[in-house]
Amino acid sequence: MNSDLRAQLASLLAFDTTSRESNLALIDFIRTLLAGRGVASTLLYSDDGRKANLYARLGPAGDGGVLLSGHTDVVPVDGQRWTVPPFSLTERDGRCYGRGSADMKGFIACVLASLDRFLAQPLRMPLHLAFSYDEEAGCLGVRSLVAHLRASPEKPALCIIGEPTNMAPVYGHKGKVAMRCQLRGHACHSAYAPSGVNAIEQAAKLISHITRVSEALQQTQDPRFDPPFSTLQVGTIQGGAALNIVPQDCQFDFELRTLPGADTEGVLESIEAFARHQLLPAMQEKAPESAISFQPLSAYPGLLTDPQSDFARWLADWCGSEAFSTVAFGTEGGLFDEAGIATLVCGPGSMAQGHKADEFVAVEQLERCMQMLSQLCDWMRLD
Repeated sequence: MNSDLRAQLASLLAFDTTSRESNLALIDFIRTLLAGRGVASTLLYSDDGRKANLYARLGPAGDGGVLLSGHTDVVPVDGQRWTVPPFSLTERDGRCYGRGSADMKGFIACVLASLDRFLAQPLRMPLHLAFSYDEEAGCLGVRSLVAHLRASPEKPALCIIGEPTNMAPVYGHKGKVAMRCQLRGHACHSAYAPSGVNAIEQAAKLISHITRVSEALQQTQDPRFDPPFSTLQVGTIQGGAALNIVPQDCQFDFELRTLPGADTEGVLESIEAFARHQLLPAMQEKAPESAISFQPLSAYPGLLTDPQSDFARWLADWCGSEAFSTVAFGTEGGLFDEAGIATLVCGPGSMAQGHKADEFVAVEQLERCMQMLSQLCDWMRLD
């Protein structure tokens, strides 16, 4: 691993950019690095000003070109047993350890370490850089960046998202919607339970319905994905105050991960219709103040790019692999695709190492990513 790449990775890992924290120090580091090379950056801030996306472009003016996209936030280390410091670079046995090394500061480090190569070439098309926040919270931050690109007269034509894929090209993933359901019943002493409206019991009925919907989704399958059907599951639930009080409130969160092209709205509408027509009338008959509400938490569309396209063929050449596949995790790729930017996913490391203690990326993977970016640079060079 060359010294510049090592330095970039060490610098990025040193920033605690857990999604609950600000990423501004890391963004300022990248902005300063780009400015030192004469590349201007545009920062797109979150509503509270604590976080920002960074967008930059280099090369000739005009539309088209290639976008390299990566997220700067990482998942928490709370409760995990690390044997190395999570927010610093530890090299051992051909691996680089640290939170975000695989997901996905390794890719960003490769991009930054490749800048001088791109800047030294007369490029025939622009290179776009997009580094976002709150991807781990549901691709929240990148939306303002996508809107910025949509409105730009110089929008990129192609996008590579550097999520960890073991440097194998990926053309698709499922979409996701995360929802919160809140139920309000009527509290009373548990000795008079039939007089109350038990919010937990009503939530249990609704969750049972969600399970039936989940089972029905398995009837539609696409063997390109694993699992080959859309999934629906409840992840968290809270409710009740004491055993001798009929619970007035209950809240649970659930997520729907859909095959590209699936009727996401139809699934959600069927769940809400069951709550509205099968549960709520009986609840309100006992207590008119009873209510059931649904709140979207996050969402992103699926991605399904043609693996036979010219772009796919080019990426296969750049990364040295024609083993196109889909992945189970999501990315911002569907959002870029909806904006008219053809998108594929390819990056160093494996998600099998992400989100866990002692996360690492292999040096061999980083070197392969550097080679991919070198091939991309040669392809973009003005002959």
